[in-house]
Amino acid sequence: MVRSEGEKLRRVVVCPPRKEYFKIDHLEAHNIQETPDPCLARKQHQDLVKALKRSRCQVIEISELKNHPNSVFVRDTALITPRGFIQLRMGLPTRRGEERWMAKFLKSLGLPRAGLIRAPATVEGGDIILAWPVAFIGHSKRTNKEGVDQITHLLARQGYEVRIITLPSGHLHLGGAMSLVDKRTVICIENTIPPEFFEDFKVIYVPDSSPTSGNVICLGRKKVIVAKDNQVAIRALGRAGFSVLELDLSEFVKGSGGPTCLILPVERG
Repeated sequence: MVRSEGEKLRRVVVCPPRKEYFKIDHLEAHNIQETPDPCLARKQHQDLVKALKRSRCQVIEISELKNHPNSVFVRDTALITPRGFIQLRMGLPTRRGEERWMAKFLKSLGLPRAGLIRAPATVEGGDIILAWPVAFIGHSKRTNKEGVDQITHLLARQGYEVRIITLPSGHLHLGGAMSLVDKRTVICIENTIPPEFFEDFKVIYVPDSSPTSGNVICLGRKKVIVAKDNQVAIRALGRAGFSVLELDLSEFVKGSGGPTCLILPVERG
């Protein structure tokens, strides 16, 4: 289970891009900027999996959901909490159905369901960052007011202090603007989130060079994975004493995704 994104990453679910990520009937409807290169995307995803395994993280693969090119971005489909997984409800209409696909898979792994987001609420996993005892939640185009209310209730029942921020336009998910990099440290794009949101946390600020400049995978023990083209984060984290692993993820940037979008952490600690 996962209590905090800042703890050691031990087990994740990933969805390798085999066919569906490249079968895009309408780019805009799927929020994909450009059709990815199949060979390069597959290699980049394999490199990510190898990096995770080298950090002693168990990697569990799920097959793509038919006619769902975004199913490679598993982070958005569910939230793993200390009591089990919360089945979310996608904000992008073309992604609806991915929640049930992932819920069925997580149940097959033996994870109990700890909650369910119900219509008309929408919540995507990229808008929630657990940092026990705090839960950061983004109110965005993908996570609506009803969704914020429902996920707040579910997390408060587990003892979390919920902090909510409405994201500035141009930011898809909270997880693009910020990430937890250890238990009490976040990386955040400057001038996007008020400082009081991070009370009791240390903040590493980076320039607003991209809507995903704050998107970083925390491996634990001061080690992180950062997209190779995210040089502002690489430099800032290096100066702060983190060991940074750079990976080329250009073919997933085309799908509007960052590193954390490609993994669903199911165990940390």
